[in-house]
Amino acid sequence: MSIGQTKMTNYNNKDRIETDIIGWFEEVAEESVDVQRQTLRRILELNHGVEYLKKWIGDIRIQEMDDNEMESIYASLVPLASHVDLEPFTQRIADGDTTPLLTQQPITNLSLSSGTTEGRQKFVPFTQHSSQTTLQIFKLAAAYRSRIYPIRGGGRILEFIYSSKQCETKGGVIVGTATTHYYASEEFKIKQQQTQSFTCSTREVISCGDYKQSTYCHLLLGLYFSHEVEFVTSTFAYSIVQAFRSFEEMWKELCHDIREGTLSSRINIAKVQKAVLGTTQPNPELASRIQSVCEKLEKEDWFSIIPKLWPNAKYVYSIMTGSMQPYLTKLRHYSGELPLVSADYGSTESWIGVNVDPKTPPEKVTFAVIPTFSYFEFIPLYRHKSNHNYQNGNINSTNYDFIEGDPVPLSQVKTGQQYEVVLTTFTGLYRYRLGDVVEVEGFFKNTPKLNFICRRNLILTVNIDKNTEKDLQLVVERGSQILSKSKQAELVDFTSHANVATQPGHYVIYWEIKGEIDEKVLDECCRDMDASFVDHGYVVSRRTKSIGPLELCIVEKGTFKKILEYYIGNGAALSQFKTPRCTGNKVLLKILNVCTIKRFYSTAYG
Repeated sequence: MSIGQTKMTNYNNKDRIETDIIGWFEEVAEESVDVQRQTLRRILELNHGVEYLKKWIGDIRIQEMDDNEMESIYASLVPLASHVDLEPFTQRIADGDTTPLLTQQPITNLSLSSGTTEGRQKFVPFTQHSSQTTLQIFKLAAAYRSRIYPIRGGGRILEFIYSSKQCETKGGVIVGTATTHYYASEEFKIKQQQTQSFTCSTREVISCGDYKQSTYCHLLLGLYFSHEVEFVTSTFAYSIVQAFRSFEEMWKELCHDIREGTLSSRINIAKVQKAVLGTTQPNPELASRIQSVCEKLEKEDWFSIIPKLWPNAKYVYSIMTGSMQPYLTKLRHYSGELPLVSADYGSTESWIGVNVDPKTPPEKVTFAVIPTFSYFEFIPLYRHKSNHNYQNGNINSTNYDFIEGDPVPLSQVKTGQQYEVVLTTFTGLYRYRLGDVVEVEGFFKNTPKLNFICRRNLILTVNIDKNTEKDLQLVVERGSQILSKSKQAELVDFTSHANVATQPGHYVIYWEIKGEIDEKVLDECCRDMDASFVDHGYVVSRRTKSIGPLELCIVEKGTFKKILEYYIGNGAALSQFKTPRCTGNKVLLKILNVCTIKRFYSTAYG
């Protein structure tokens, strides 16, 4: 077979795979109600008799019930669960207990969550099903993207992806992040073959365990293959922004390595050195072109760097919702006219939804629930308002951030309502509260399209005030708009803390800024942020002085890198890192307070 025939066969295979997978998804989305019940039945039949389920449903023979009865019995007998309820079981698995605790299939891998949300890492079961659904959603998402932004088969991806070290528990179970498990799996190879897009970086670069060395090599190889790159991606938007902030400092060194065919002394891991030097060779012409472009870009604050250095790139692809939204301004700066495409919705516990409309801006993106991946329930959430008329069900419990209704299956969700997502998975999670707040924006066929709102319990509260991550984000956006008007400074990153150690308690917002800014502007930012919180409890408390003035702390350059390094030093991977938006972690607070160089106090309430 000639090279031309091989390429044509690959194109035909790629087109067929894309058509087949979109056809499959549209079919299960159309029949989502029945598919969800079948998914629950498969999970319960596969894991019948495991210790966790036996505790709640005993020897009830699920297989003899019809789908409606089974769904109803399951919801009435098995309680909602959080990580605390499952922790004794995952710990026993880690310690080597091989009895069927959560699944009938042995669990040989445990994923570590990042720990950036709740302050500590937790074990989550990871099985081949986890890798298979990851492959499935990557293929499905790629098919939808190809409809809008076609890419060349056999092209490359500039992919900022990072594995952390896998280790073994005393019970012989392999522990690592979910991304680490996936990048080590056969499914990762299969994904590249079936989507006909190949990462620029070698496995040694992805898995080297030192994010700084990985980032340098990702950039070097990405530049080396710059004309072949079809799109730029990472798990989270943060990683792309982080990589290009590093590029601003390292570009001359990268040019030197491309010109000479050498590798910077920054790279001291032998297997990485060997892999990169075995892939590249001296290319003075390419180095000169990159140098010429960079000399101009440096004078323009690196605006549009991605399309100027990777001229065939079609888009930038990453998770851009939730805590990643604050990085969109910088990402757009680097991307210029290139579209930003929001990646799909998932968690360490399960994939949830796919972006079926890639041209939608990240701020408005929705995700169509994939009804075969897990069984989904949704807890209706209502804001604390004394005059709220709750007509949509019984209000059975009160959490401190929302009032909750009774959980409903996927078939009963309503457009415009906010919910917390509840998962029952093939990997041994049963009615597991994910802690994500979503809003139903509509339906794709008959499956809900979800807009991710925020994480629950990531809130600022001193007494009766309740501000979510989303509320904080809107307030910081308001403050950073004042900052950006000066055109002399930009917000690099931020977090917050509810300080109740002094009375009255008050909110503290930490900013890292790039550039110089007049203190009068920062005073204005502080005052405007304080006045922008709209939560009634906060406004009343500020007026009565039961909450003190908001404090804005400016931290020195590199502070948030220290926070990143703290998490990575505790086993997190850059691929899954998210800056905590609200923290009570004593180590983080020590870093932030030691690095604070200026403090401002709001005068918004006199």
